[in-house]
Amino acid sequence: MLSELSKPSRRRTLRFRLMAWNALVVVVTAVVTLLGLREGVRYTLIRELDQLLTEDAREIELSLVNVDSAESLQLHEQLDRKDAGHAQHKWFVQLIARPSHVLYQSQHAPRELANLPSTANSLQTLDDWRVFERKLARVTIRVGSSLELIRADVGRIDRLVAMAATVVLLVAPLCGYWLAGRATRPLNEMIATMASVHPSRLDERLHIRGTGDELDRLSNAFNGLLDRIGSYLQEHRDLLADSAHELRTPLAAIRSSIEVTLAKDRTGPEYAALLSEIIEESASLELLVNQLLLLSESEAQRLKVNAERVRFDELIERGVDMFSGLAEYRDIQLTCGLFPEMIIEGNPQHLRQVIHNLLDNSLKFTRSEGHVVVDLKEQGGQAVFTVRDTGAGIPDDELPLVFDRFFRGDRRLVQTDVQGTGLGLSICRAIVRAHNGTIEATSQVGVGTCFVVKLPLLEVESGTAR
Repeated sequence: MLSELSKPSRRRTLRFRLMAWNALVVVVTAVVTLLGLREGVRYTLIRELDQLLTEDAREIELSLVNVDSAESLQLHEQLDRKDAGHAQHKWFVQLIARPSHVLYQSQHAPRELANLPSTANSLQTLDDWRVFERKLARVTIRVGSSLELIRADVGRIDRLVAMAATVVLLVAPLCGYWLAGRATRPLNEMIATMASVHPSRLDERLHIRGTGDELDRLSNAFNGLLDRIGSYLQEHRDLLADSAHELRTPLAAIRSSIEVTLAKDRTGPEYAALLSEIIEESASLELLVNQLLLLSESEAQRLKVNAERVRFDELIERGVDMFSGLAEYRDIQLTCGLFPEMIIEGNPQHLRQVIHNLLDNSLKFTRSEGHVVVDLKEQGGQAVFTVRDTGAGIPDDELPLVFDRFFRGDRRLVQTDVQGTGLGLSICRAIVRAHNGTIEATSQVGVGTCFVVKLPLLEVESGTAR
């Protein structure tokens, strides 16, 4: 299938189609131009002939003024000389008395025009003759000339047009094919580069020619796509490696517990203790797998919000109540103010997970006799949820990494021995983003850390407090 797509038939190639369209446009344009030129030359020749006939008629009119009558021998001799001088053009003249009585006609005057009724001051084409008539008081002057020479000139132009059209018809496809090849050469190079790209080797990039045209823009877009794909694949490789590393520990603990259990016969209480350890490690493993599944759904943009109207203030209050016992056990003061009623649209289970993760982190990293303050307020149409502690803080070089998967801060700063998976804050960020919100962290070593979550409000009743 790929080879068929990469090697289409010659007639289906872009180069052939560009050549065909280019040749068609050039040939049609050339033919229309040449035909227009031909008609223009023909029109000009006839106009020049009309001008000459008009001037000849005026000259004869002036000659009639200087002689006694149209039947004057002197006038006839003069017209005969003019007729002989224009024999090549078959020029002729007729002097016609009314009604249709020919007083004089030159040698080349056509017989079929001798009895033609005269018209007043007009130019007309009669058969193969161009005729001009000028009516005077006693006589009508009819001057004409054959159109054979003009037709011969137009015939030569027709032959030239045919020759030129033939040359254009032969040359246009060849030049068009060459030009189309030059135009599509960068595209063929792009196709070759794209065909060589493999998911395991994404270091190939399209060449940027620096012309700023559509092909350069396409190359930039494709290179950007490769960068994003490479980053995406690298993140998934890291996730796979980190997940395997994290899964190895509980699996190894479960395996060792089972091996120890099977090594010798044990009493009932000993079996119960070992099974309790296995259940505890299994619960840790289940938590890790569930968190990984949630992260995979968020990265694949399949995290289902299942939006409903949620009292965000009540969720926070219940979370504070749940962790108050743990705070008291660790001798940490957990406080919160009176929250205004705030309604947001979201998944209460996921939002509850964000609240619990932030409270759990703050209590983990806060030493005895420390403080954790929870706050909620409305700002710019958003619910601003803040968890601030007086814990050990996060070093400046680690602060940008706190939302990365499997990142763990310096465990020497943690008061309790409870260890996390390093996925809690990553999950918080994924859930908040799925709810069209933001989460940020600020910290100072030895002073404490503050997490701020902003979520769009569905309804604000700032006047009520609980």
